[in-house]
Amino acid sequence: MRILLTNDDGIHAPGLVALEKIARTLTDDVWICAPEYEQSGASRALTLSDPIRVRKLDDRRFAVEGTPTDCVMMAVQQLIDGPAPDLVLSGVNRGQNIAEDVTLSGTVAGAIEGMAHGIPSIALSQAMTYWHDEIVAHWETAEHFGPGIVQRLLEIGWAKDVVMNVNFPALPPEEVTAVEVTRQGFRDGMLRNMEKRTDLRGRDYYWMGFSAKASAPADGTDLKAVHEGRISVTPLHIDLTHHETVHALKGVLGGAPPKVKAQDA
Repeated sequence: MRILLTNDDGIHAPGLVALEKIARTLTDDVWICAPEYEQSGASRALTLSDPIRVRKLDDRRFAVEGTPTDCVMMAVQQLIDGPAPDLVLSGVNRGQNIAEDVTLSGTVAGAIEGMAHGIPSIALSQAMTYWHDEIVAHWETAEHFGPGIVQRLLEIGWAKDVVMNVNFPALPPEEVTAVEVTRQGFRDGMLRNMEKRTDLRGRDYYWMGFSAKASAPADGTDLKAVHEGRISVTPLHIDLTHHETVHALKGVLGGAPPKVKAQDA
């Protein structure tokens, strides 16, 4: 089995070391193509207005000046000698990728690009409670449980237009209670915020941050599983259509295009 690894934290990220350990329990045919610099929050961005430069670190390891999507496309179409990968693994991300965050995640986007190339793809993330520089993620948890989960998912299989999103809780392996197949949740409050600051030359700038607000996630969601110490496995689908609204609108908006009504004087 040939496995391609990517991430959004960059070629030197400790999570990529953890991911390589997971992959090498399954095969020796491992290729790595990751961003030269951190691309967190890049989602499915493509580099369209600049050239993409590649640094070859060894025969099967490449650093790309681009996004995770660029990396997977570059690896599959240009860099890998011989057959295409049988599996794409993206991660292991430093921090969870759950709820609405999956639409921003470069880690999930790397898996989606693998899926777009017809390759089974899995995103893996290691949850963290705090993101201070001195806090070290429990990479040993992802390394301990990752190989078995990936292998079992491959045995079971899944639809070609689906990616698997795996999140390990912020706990050491001995405290992880179970694996739960979940649905994507949605937080009951906005966590992102912008703070206005002023630099030493008197110019305003803005810094994005996250609020540590408590959430009350619903049962069966990725949010609740990770919060309660379980490994979350969520099948994600790229189709963002809200089918109930499609059905509701067809009866009132279908047919001839509506005209603007004249306003009363």
